[in-house]
Amino acid sequence: MELTIGPNQFFWSAEKWSAFYQDLASAPVERVVLGELICSKRLPFFQDRIPDAVTMLLEAGKEVALTSLALVTLKRERKQTAALAEMGLCIEVNDLSVLPHLPKGAPFWVGPLINVYNEGTLAWLAGLGATRVCLPPELPLASVATLARAAADLGVAIEVWGHGRLPLAISGRCYHARLHNRSKDNCQFACEDDPDGLEVRTINHQPFMAMNGVQTLSDSYACTDHQIELLAEAGVSALRLSPQSQGFLTICQAYRDRLDGRLPEGGIAAAARDLAPEVRLSDGFLTGESGVAWSGSAPAKTTV
Repeated sequence: MELTIGPNQFFWSAEKWSAFYQDLASAPVERVVLGELICSKRLPFFQDRIPDAVTMLLEAGKEVALTSLALVTLKRERKQTAALAEMGLCIEVNDLSVLPHLPKGAPFWVGPLINVYNEGTLAWLAGLGATRVCLPPELPLASVATLARAAADLGVAIEVWGHGRLPLAISGRCYHARLHNRSKDNCQFACEDDPDGLEVRTINHQPFMAMNGVQTLSDSYACTDHQIELLAEAGVSALRLSPQSQGFLTICQAYRDRLDGRLPEGGIAAAARDLAPEVRLSDGFLTGESGVAWSGSAPAKTTV
């Protein structure tokens, strides 16, 4: 299997953003999706740096695509979406409103925020030009295997969410702004203070989820360490790693070593915990009873 780096879900300074993609050029991954996925207000801070990052990644031998916004609601966002197709790169669709703006017959990728739950949806997207689909992260392994078989007949590559906080929902309201008693239009970019999302706990102080501007994320970090062989057997072509602010190149290398047989099962989880001992890992959507479940050292070997 290959490795794909998904778009950064968080708001980082322009300098940090540029440094991240500069480092990523030397990472052992095949492709990178970049751009703004969550909030269009963030885009002006790094928009002028995107062409240089694209050039650098292409010269490093990576495939590169640009993401659409997850939720297009404003006129300026529609204009930004239409302009994506003019940049000469493949577009990853994370909101179906992007499709009318793509040239007819142009190939595109489908991101994990599009609900591809069955073969009919997959075939419809393939008929429009989809060549790569990252499945929604809440699908169980049996569904992944079914869709991967259908995709093979359609000539579509299937990706699975491999690592990182899971995207759960997008809202028209900004949680970060609300937390600071600000309106969404006057948020003052409070989300920049939480480069990996802000932890949300229950009234009993139990970890619950994370918020990132208008986005809700899982508290735990998905980790497919214990499902890699099962996913390969199912026909998955790539794992998607979601950017995080600390130690991301270490995560990329751990996945590459695990895929290439240089790291045993459990090695990725160990590397992730070395970076951040407090982080909870999960893989329950694939093989557990609930999404937050974690296989740990005794993975559930589900037949596909």
